[in-house]
Amino acid sequence: MALTDRARLRELLERHGFTFSKAMGQNFLVNPSVCPRMAELGGAAPGVGVLEIGPGVGVLTAELARRAGRVVCVELDSRLPPILAETLAEFDNVEIVLGDVMEVDLQSLIAERFGGMPVVVCANLPYYITTPILMRLLESRLPVDAITVMVQKEAAARLCAAPGERECGAISAAIAYYAEPRVLFPVSAGSFMPAPKVDSAVIRLDLRPKPPVSPGDERLMFELVRGAFAQRRKTVLNALSASLGIGKDELSQAFRTAGVDCGQRAERLTLQQFADLSDAVRALRAAGRFRS
Repeated sequence: MALTDRARLRELLERHGFTFSKAMGQNFLVNPSVCPRMAELGGAAPGVGVLEIGPGVGVLTAELARRAGRVVCVELDSRLPPILAETLAEFDNVEIVLGDVMEVDLQSLIAERFGGMPVVVCANLPYYITTPILMRLLESRLPVDAITVMVQKEAAARLCAAPGERECGAISAAIAYYAEPRVLFPVSAGSFMPAPKVDSAVIRLDLRPKPPVSPGDERLMFELVRGAFAQRRKTVLNALSASLGIGKDELSQAFRTAGVDCGQRAERLTLQQFADLSDAVRALRAAGRFRS
């Protein structure tokens, strides 16, 4: 079935009484060149399992199924499985799991469905929930090698930004802690039906075997990251003094201990500097120099 043919896609959806849900951020890909490229660059290959999130009508799913050993799709919209049963009828290596990816036990799902084969994630994510989904995938430390997703173009720049770049933010640091990110290729708004108001981009996150830094308290490090970027126009010292409720004179000692310039702004700091700073704050708290 030519799912990238707009007329045929409309006929299919009308026949099933399907209407697009803005609440679910539904925009289906109709550019025939995008999904094959996404599947290839995402790592779909013989003997590889692919976890797809939000298959829609199966345009990307079909390309994954042609290349991968097995494809398991998590779909929230209960109206779509009957459509997918029709569009993916030729494939015997695809399974649709109805559920919310934010609630499904992904560790168990991967263990039960993929039987020890290497696994990658590939998905066209709804814009409104891109960051929560990515952070759930990363923080769960799932046994996956890579995550390849289509996201809003501006989000792609933030997710893949390096320290010193204007787009760098708290989410950039979080992504870099768990994975090595890169932008693969842009996707125009006209590639979707209905067309969104913004362009997209496909990014790939290659998961790290272990984080590049080893803070004594991971939670504290990310508390500092969030606090520093919450008021990004301020210096890191001023932003963290406000977010942590610690006096600037006291907090300055932590900066000196960590060897971090307190006059820098958040986007200039490396992940290692945030780790060193969090260790210094932790040590001073333990010594009773200031309260938590």
